[in-house]
Amino acid sequence: MSETTVIDLVKVQQVLDTLRPYLNADGGDCELVDVTPEGVVKLRLHGACGTCPSSTYTLKLGIEEQLKQHIPGITEVMQVM
Repeated sequence: MSETTVIDLVKVQQVLDTLRPYLNADGGDCELVDVTPEGVVKLRLHGACGTCPSSTYTLKLGIEEQLKQHIPGITEVMQVM
């Protein structure tokens, strides 16, 4: 990611809001904690998503892929506690 690339937090939240109904349907949710200058989105998973054995797949194959597809500069999504 270029040093001049600034990731719009509002846009990140908008993409997360489109995914939220799917998380809610399984009893979970996510909270945007931070986006680093390197393009790493830090999320806190809540409810069923926080303890689900498949949460890594949800994070990487679901949320991360959608964010990368819609927002240039996103390099990774990671879970924080």
